[in-house]
Amino acid sequence: MTIAITIFEFVVLLFSAVLHEVSHGIEAKRLGDDTAERAGRLTLNPLKHLDPFGSVIMPILLYIATAGQFFFAAAKPVPYDPRNMKNPRTGSAKVALAGPGMNLLLAVVFAVVLRVAVYFNASDILVSLLGVVCYINILLAIFNLIPIPPLDGSRVLFAALPQTRTTFRVMYFLERWGLVVVLLFVFFGFQFIVPIVSAIFTLLTGQSFGM
Repeated sequence: MTIAITIFEFVVLLFSAVLHEVSHGIEAKRLGDDTAERAGRLTLNPLKHLDPFGSVIMPILLYIATAGQFFFAAAKPVPYDPRNMKNPRTGSAKVALAGPGMNLLLAVVFAVVLRVAVYFNASDILVSLLGVVCYINILLAIFNLIPIPPLDGSRVLFAALPQTRTTFRVMYFLERWGLVVVLLFVFFGFQFIVPIVSAIFTLLTGQSFGM
């Protein structure tokens, strides 16, 4: 049963990440940039979005390192070119927010379904599976809003900051070393966002995770 739940969690995580990335591309296209479409990335086919490290190696390493207690995965980022947008600065922020926005939308939808399931006394297994989908999407949204490149929060932060030489230096440094910082965060700092994710989960579902 544990293996089946783990496989389910991985599938939910993968498809939620795919929807996250496709949402970036759809928003970019809406704002005038069709880079993602021309790259064939506006598709729900997971094979188009798999990243060797983020989608395979990282979750396996996390699963092994935590003795099966935790894993996380990411899809390959959808490409976009802000120069094709009317306002590249705000356009980049809107594209960045589209991904977490999709995950929060999915979380709300499944939270509503979960509440209905609880109201009608659905099986514990169904309620738990709905909870997993909701929790994972909240987790994806909050994690991606962390302002460290290449996460979406960095695009939003840089769009909001004054465009000074100092800002560009900070951007360059974080773009260069951001992935290392993100990996360190995934392995050593993830516990800091868990209370936030759990609080939002309880707010949406009226349940505590691990029902």
